[in-house]
Amino acid sequence: MVFVELGLIFIGLALLYRAAHRLGFSPIPLMLMAGLAFGEGGLASLRFSESFVQTTAEIGILLLLFMLGLEYSGQELREALQTHLPDALVDALLNFLPGFVLAIGLGWELPLALLMGGATLITSSGILAHLIAELGWEERSEARIAVSLSIMEDVLIALLLPPAAILLFRAEGAWLGPLLLSVLLATGALWFAIRFGQALTRAINHESDGVLLLSLFGLALLAGGIAYLLQIPTAIGGFLLGLSVSDPVKERARRLIGPVRDLSAAIFFLTLGLRLDPSLLPPVLPLAGGLALITGVTKGITGWWAARRQGLGRWGRWRTGALLVARGELSGVIAGLVVQAQPSASFAPLVAAYVLLSAFVGPLLVRLLPKAEP
Repeated sequence: MVFVELGLIFIGLALLYRAAHRLGFSPIPLMLMAGLAFGEGGLASLRFSESFVQTTAEIGILLLLFMLGLEYSGQELREALQTHLPDALVDALLNFLPGFVLAIGLGWELPLALLMGGATLITSSGILAHLIAELGWEERSEARIAVSLSIMEDVLIALLLPPAAILLFRAEGAWLGPLLLSVLLATGALWFAIRFGQALTRAINHESDGVLLLSLFGLALLAGGIAYLLQIPTAIGGFLLGLSVSDPVKERARRLIGPVRDLSAAIFFLTLGLRLDPSLLPPVLPLAGGLALITGVTKGITGWWAARRQGLGRWGRWRTGALLVARGELSGVIAGLVVQAQPSASFAPLVAAYVLLSAFVGPLLVRLLPKAEP
């Protein structure tokens, strides 16, 4: 029965991917809804393969963040810092504060407030890349600006997530040492990616795709294991490792691990849905809708500001903002971390509803806006 159930799960995920592709939307909301449908309190529950799915999801989140770290090279990080640092500060101010202020208003503790701010700040790089590729906008200024802002957001989250996660998981124990260590590791990995990423690349590079793929998987799992031993969430180790790898390995790794990334994302969001009780979503929908509306506007303003500084026209500015609206992978990862630490918290249902709404609305806005200046 285990194989039957697993086979049905993966066939179901494939059908959802087909539907999302046909509709022109990201599959992330559909994966999340599928998990809600078959989790606790849903239409049916998994009995035979839940442990397998949970274990696979842990590896999936590690590989997903590893792939997110691989998205950007040290050169891209350097150029983004040089060109879009003022825009990133505006982005952080406008889009971190709504989630942070809401969490404080709800009476949540500082770690949850920091993570909520991160969930509202971070654009889905997966949905952004999907939109750019589908619309053929690779060479358009709006896409380049949106990608640069996404890079800066990932840098900010790379610095925020480790210490916030440490505070969350160690609220009742000694936390100062692991907190300082996590900050040092995050900043060290970013510095290493910019200055010495080529050294690691030369060490693992090989003409055989098979050798390179095994090396990357082994390093990702090793980084996750080391992070666990250092009392840091394992996914953070994968993300920091991804940042440390540079071209030409990055480009080959994206091609080799791309399908695995999609599978990892599907399983992760399915598992996140399985862990949530669907009955917890309706009470938080008004908050999630209001938050999605506010941060949709603030992302629009962010894109407008950044595109204006680069000399784009009126509609080009709004298209840039629309590309930034959807939240996805990292917001879901943040919710997943909170589920592990505080399963009873209302944080994860709120973020799940927020991701569902923004992941649907963001691509829709991009398609509704004029594709060129009148």
